[in-house]
Amino acid sequence: MTDQADIQAPAAATPRAPFIVAGVIFAALALIPVLAEFWGGAWLTSLAVRAMILAIVAISLDLLMGHGGMVSFGHSAFVAIGAYACGIMITEDVYEMALILPVAMGAAGLFALISGAICLRTSGVSFIMITLAFGQMIFFALGSLAQYGADDGLTLWSGPDFLGTRWLSSDMGVYISVFAVLLGTWALVHRITGSRFGRVLRAARQNPTRVASMGYSVFRYRLTAYVIAGVIAAIAGVLWATHAAFISPSLGAWQRSGDLIVMVVLGGMATRNGALIGALFFILIEETLSSITHDWRLIFGPLLVLIALFARGGLVGLLDRVRGPQ
Repeated sequence: MTDQADIQAPAAATPRAPFIVAGVIFAALALIPVLAEFWGGAWLTSLAVRAMILAIVAISLDLLMGHGGMVSFGHSAFVAIGAYACGIMITEDVYEMALILPVAMGAAGLFALISGAICLRTSGVSFIMITLAFGQMIFFALGSLAQYGADDGLTLWSGPDFLGTRWLSSDMGVYISVFAVLLGTWALVHRITGSRFGRVLRAARQNPTRVASMGYSVFRYRLTAYVIAGVIAAIAGVLWATHAAFISPSLGAWQRSGDLIVMVVLGGMATRNGALIGALFFILIEETLSSITHDWRLIFGPLLVLIALFARGGLVGLLDRVRGPQ
């Protein structure tokens, strides 16, 4: 049961194990460019960049799902908004990332504010369906932009500048930038979830009526989380456009949102490293299985069922049980 003291009291001391796991993961990611010199080359660094970008989006979605109890089937729309903001501005000869990023964040934040204000008037299945509807609206709207490739997508023949330099034109520059954003996102989201804001959000997931009776605006807290998650996803979209040099409406398709939900659930919702581990594991499994068969999801599906049955709490929960009591 949630009470006023639970929300206002400082968070209990966090176990060191999650920080150690995160440290190992980030250390491994930092060493990948060195490893790529001996094995894998550009393929390995490109795979790692893709995994890190998806991890950024998954962490932002976990803020909604794991901590807020809001299952969004339209989260990939924010990624598409960020990617298209970047692509359109570059096409219109605006190359400076210091201009592109605020526009992408502002567009995603505004869309999150408007759509979230509507979606959050509902809950449960209705919330899922409305987020899906808004996501599909963005998908079809981007597909109608004939000037920017429509359904065929848009190729970016030149990447963005960074403070007047060509830092983002090099593979290493992109890698370091994505790594830095992932690290910053991980730290920011978990700072948020450890604050009173995060405690109110989790309490509202369990008993919104009781939280409202304490004087907290559940709607306002949830809407704020929704906007924050959308802006983070848009930043990931900008990074995706910079890395891939190609964008298409499929970035905002509901199937992409479904994959993101799988990543969060697979890793373990509302855990310090669940979304991060889930995204990295998903990409590794996809890359491995797709090299075996084009229909890799036929193998991944039963594997996901087994994990759901025998790894309660996701991969993080499985790691905790393997490690045993501390």
